[in-house]
Amino acid sequence: MRSPGRIVKAALLLAAVALPAAMLTPTDAAAANSLTMLGADVSSAQRAIDLGAKYYDSSGTAKDPLDILKGAGVNYVRLRIWNNPASGYNNKAKVLAYAKQVKAKGLKLLIDFHYSDTWADPGKQYKPAAWSSHGISALQTDVYNYTYDVCNSLKSQGTTPDSVQIGNEINVGMLWDDGKVVNNSFTNLGLLLKSGYNATKACNSSTQVIIHTADADSDSNARWFYDGIKAQGVNWDITGLSYYCMWHGTLANMGSVVSDMKSRYGKDVIIAETAYPFTSSDADGTANSVTSGCSGYPLTWAGQGAEFTAVQNTARSAGAIGVFYWEPTWYAVTGNGWDPADISGSGDGWDNMAIFNWTGQVNPNVKWTP
Repeated sequence: MRSPGRIVKAALLLAAVALPAAMLTPTDAAAANSLTMLGADVSSAQRAIDLGAKYYDSSGTAKDPLDILKGAGVNYVRLRIWNNPASGYNNKAKVLAYAKQVKAKGLKLLIDFHYSDTWADPGKQYKPAAWSSHGISALQTDVYNYTYDVCNSLKSQGTTPDSVQIGNEINVGMLWDDGKVVNNSFTNLGLLLKSGYNATKACNSSTQVIIHTADADSDSNARWFYDGIKAQGVNWDITGLSYYCMWHGTLANMGSVVSDMKSRYGKDVIIAETAYPFTSSDADGTANSVTSGCSGYPLTWAGQGAEFTAVQNTARSAGAIGVFYWEPTWYAVTGNGWDPADISGSGDGWDNMAIFNWTGQVNPNVKWTP
């Protein structure tokens, strides 16, 4: 997340509409698709709960947020992992602990490797401090060993990941500068991605590997990236794309990118991140990352629910198999801030994008649907 820099210059005229099942013909394979990965990234929830945050279902009953999300249709949880964050949250030990809770609820698990001590996204891909002096050869070993260790530790405690991301929004590479794509050279990135893939499969052959970019706005950018890694012999199981309408353009354009990615590479596609504001107001004095919405969807609880439904319908019609809402549980809780180096002192720029309001009440309009 956090990649507002690119704006779609032109919208396609194509309308992405999900037709009722009764109207579909047997040949309309894309529209007949179903979403099997109904996901939520709840990486901040562990800290919120530790701080005493309460979450309430639509009837006002306090519950575990995982139970509330499951009741809204979620079957898959995404957790980011940072190598050595200053706050401790989202490190290996914390992820192992929360993975037990996720699996105990009967939910599937996606581990999102940032390969950093802090946020990794299209604008920044910082090496973890422990690897800061390492060149590409050492980094291949680092990625393999770290990926295998985390996966195997999860497996050993009975919470084998169902899928992993090798990098987060790696539009121009990861572990910069060694793994950055410069002058259209994917050589080093390819080596790192192969290390992550091989480590995952050595840990558990059925764990699916996702390669994730924020390229739902641009088919040409997506083709450039995935063509580039494919030419290096990189293998992956699922193509992951981020889609935030205020940054990545129309639903129709997103649908066309999803459809092309699926047909071009013959791999399943998911929207690995999406979210929408229910208000432009701010809960905690830290500026919101998003302060405006998209045409047709007001910044209200109803608008938030309708936009998320539209994203799912568009993705489904285009042939995607999953949609993940990014940080639906991250409402403003003092001490659960943005900055892992100052988690207690920083605020939350996502409080208007969560599906829980500022007192922890869930938006009843947000549903995940197959």
